[in-house]
Amino acid sequence: MKNRLIIGVTLTTIIITTMGFFDLFATKQNSDKKYVNEETYRKNKENQLNMTPKILKQLRDLGVSESKELKLEYFFYTNTVDKAKKLAEEIQKLNYKVEYHISAGDKKLFVITGWTTKMIMSDTSVIEWTKKMCDLGYQFDCDYDGWGTEPNQE
Repeated sequence: MKNRLIIGVTLTTIIITTMGFFDLFATKQNSDKKYVNEETYRKNKENQLNMTPKILKQLRDLGVSESKELKLEYFFYTNTVDKAKKLAEEIQKLNYKVEYHISAGDKKLFVITGWTTKMIMSDTSVIEWTKKMCDLGYQFDCDYDGWGTEPNQE
């Protein structure tokens, strides 16, 4: 299974995250070559769009209505610091918090992550946002790896 739902429960927080960890190992990593080929991008986008309604259903089960506004945490991976920096610069234009650094799990990869501004949690808006993130990642040769949120944000 490409994506998985991770539900972590602490005393005060429930976090839902969808991430395609297995894609990290499926994509060839060459610092001078393309990191995400078109086939990988298309399959990932299809998987992300299939997972998003499932994640939203989990949020509904936790009491998050379609009209609730939440920030989403997002994740991308790529194989050069230059690509990570360029994607981060583009994401900053959306007024999202963003950072990039070497991946803890694979020192040959860079992770780009951060939080969006609050957005409405309607199925339509989150699916459209997911499409946008997949496309944005591909534009900068980065693999969009999913999103997560904390349902009880203030």
